[in-house]
Amino acid sequence: MRVIDSHFHWYPKSVFEELCKRKTGFPRAERNPKNGGYNVWTSEGTKRGGAWAEWFDLDGLLAHQNAQGHEMDVVCSLGPFSAYFSETSTAEGLASAQMWNDEMAWAQNKHAGHLWASGVVPMQDTKVAIDELERSVLKLGLCGVNIPGSIGKTGRIDAERLEPFYDRVEQLGVPIFMHPTDAAFEDILDGYDGALYNSLGRVIDVSVAAYRMVLSGIMERHPDLKIFMSHTGGALPYQAGRMDKNSKAAKLPKPPAEYLRRMYTDTVSPHAMGVKFALEFYGVDHVMYGSDYPCWNPESALKVLKDVGLSAADQQKVMYDNARRVLGLKDPVKTKDRELAPA
Repeated sequence: MRVIDSHFHWYPKSVFEELCKRKTGFPRAERNPKNGGYNVWTSEGTKRGGAWAEWFDLDGLLAHQNAQGHEMDVVCSLGPFSAYFSETSTAEGLASAQMWNDEMAWAQNKHAGHLWASGVVPMQDTKVAIDELERSVLKLGLCGVNIPGSIGKTGRIDAERLEPFYDRVEQLGVPIFMHPTDAAFEDILDGYDGALYNSLGRVIDVSVAAYRMVLSGIMERHPDLKIFMSHTGGALPYQAGRMDKNSKAAKLPKPPAEYLRRMYTDTVSPHAMGVKFALEFYGVDHVMYGSDYPCWNPESALKVLKDVGLSAADQQKVMYDNARRVLGLKDPVKTKDRELAPA
């Protein structure tokens, strides 16, 4: 069976190696000898990392995907590191975003018809974000855009100034990828060697970000905006009744759950029960197979989905058809490859 993994991560080394050339000031990076990844500092006391050597090995990642008994295609989204591009200066964020998007376009071209990639933008400046959105989608052919859960530790993705950005995303018809970005809630979720944040904090992070899109009226004002919320929708599907009951002060014309059900999500959950509930809440046409590889692994993700017990028709939708339709995936025309800059 041909399968599309809608939640897959690959990081290009070149972006991190460029930051490693800087020895003073911010942002800068250094290799992490313990795991083959990088530590990135965006400011004094603010460090971004979390990736290890496997994240940078695209050929190895794809080979492992295709060793699972399926012809596996992937959609490459950013994950936690998307916070970085919006918490540096606008110039630094744009420079890194353009390098990142160029690398994603290279990978999409090299694996034409089997890998699709989404872009990143610096959200500190609305016009710059729109300009890079247009370049990444219209010129590079990327399939969507990643946004962080917050802009730095205090900036909000539902800020009024960003309305033109969401206007343009809706006009382009591409999805917004929402993934926990580890930039908020650190003070109340620290300790236990990351166990509290990794298990619960990320659920809170992405749920708060997505619900801001509802309470702010962005979903109401942009009925064709496609939001792909990771990890079976975080906590929101399971608390939708509470959202409807306690959100009346936002004065939305419809119950919040109606806007939540317009979003799309993946099957990234270690329990079949969670996937079943996501399917029931969103509907089978709004859920796409995802592995979160290399954070998770395709072996476990495929087993959980099998345990859900979908019909053959629904399995075809979740594992392939929905991603093609919702994310607008097309087979790109392959052009001359370029060499990836050596690390």
